[in-house]
Amino acid sequence: MLGFFLVAFAIFSLAFFGAGYYVFSVPQQAAAGTLHQRLRELRARAAGERRSERADLLRREERGTFAWLGELISWGGTLGRLQQYINQADLKYRAADVLGITALLFVGAFLVLGLFIPLLAIRILFSVLIGALPILLILRKRSARLTKFESQLPDAIDLFNRSMKAGHNIQSGLETIATETADPMRQEFKKLMEEMSLGSTLDAALHNLGQRIPVIDLKFFITGLILQRQTGANMVAVLENLALLVRERLALHEKLKAATAQQRWSASLLCGMPVFFGLVLWFMKPEYIDILVNDETGSKFFIYAVISETLGILVIRKLSNPKI
Repeated sequence: MLGFFLVAFAIFSLAFFGAGYYVFSVPQQAAAGTLHQRLRELRARAAGERRSERADLLRREERGTFAWLGELISWGGTLGRLQQYINQADLKYRAADVLGITALLFVGAFLVLGLFIPLLAIRILFSVLIGALPILLILRKRSARLTKFESQLPDAIDLFNRSMKAGHNIQSGLETIATETADPMRQEFKKLMEEMSLGSTLDAALHNLGQRIPVIDLKFFITGLILQRQTGANMVAVLENLALLVRERLALHEKLKAATAQQRWSASLLCGMPVFFGLVLWFMKPEYIDILVNDETGSKFFIYAVISETLGILVIRKLSNPKI
């Protein structure tokens, strides 16, 4: 009887201590484990933030709103070329977003013009013109920036030559251009110096500069620097002649613009007269324009006139802006 009592007491004691251990110790261990897990997550997050604050050696591009549209048409090369034009214009847009806005403008213009113009061909024609406005603005901004860069190039070459004559190396001369010139020259050469500070070679950074700024005189400058590094030749005289040649070419271009100013004004007047008279007739004699818009035969003549006018403007623009 006593033995049975001792065994029952031992079992009850073990069960009681086991229950007490479970009630008091296990929750504390679980809380401690949760606390350690949270501390590890905080340490990992803090380490990640410290790493993110450091300079990233990889260039990363953010996905735009219309990235799916870019992935859809990127196989044709259109997206890459448009993004290159946007970068050359020093704009922060994404090519997919620009194409998305272009598509939205086209669809919106097509729907709005459907309320006024019943003929499909004319609606499509005007919708294309309205939808192309963002791309035309980007091209205009790009052209203005490249023209300004080209006008700054002779002074930048002279500044580089003076730095070389003072005994500095090529990298110091390029850094002088990046600090002593104005935008966009300073901006592009700062990018070149940043690439070199991140480990890029001088030849690769110069080639990237030539891709960002497609100016033929800059390509001559880059070629001279690369040859100087590879052959060790004295390129100061060559670069001085290049700066003189660029100045003479820019001066000749300005003289040509001044000599053809009257002809270009006459061409602009002739190209703008059909649009001006069309708007005047739209308000004064709308029935004349109504024949061109609503009549099937008149719409064909109208489309032919618009296409001919556009081709004429392009031809006149090409003749009045020769490449020197």
